[in-house]
Amino acid sequence: MRGLPPELALPLDRATPTPLATQLADGLRAAAASGALRVGERVPSTRVLAGELGVSRTVTAAAYDQLVAEGWLGPAGARAPTCWRRPT
Repeated sequence: MRGLPPELALPLDRATPTPLATQLADGLRAAAASGALRVGERVPSTRVLAGELGVSRTVTAAAYDQLVAEGWLGPAGARAPTCWRRPT
């Protein structure tokens, strides 16, 4: 994981029954909640993050979709999503 900032270099455990998308969403949510991922900060595109983490783009898209639905990430449109806010 050479190109990711430390807060996004999330360990994913393929040996657990927890889906990779859930693990990724949990890690990104924790980074946003702790302030490691700041409001307004762009996160990598699903394609870039998938390549860096060694997972399929489907995994990163599912994680991002979940976080958009929860209000943690702003919708991406044609560009990378941003950390939107910290839900209360």
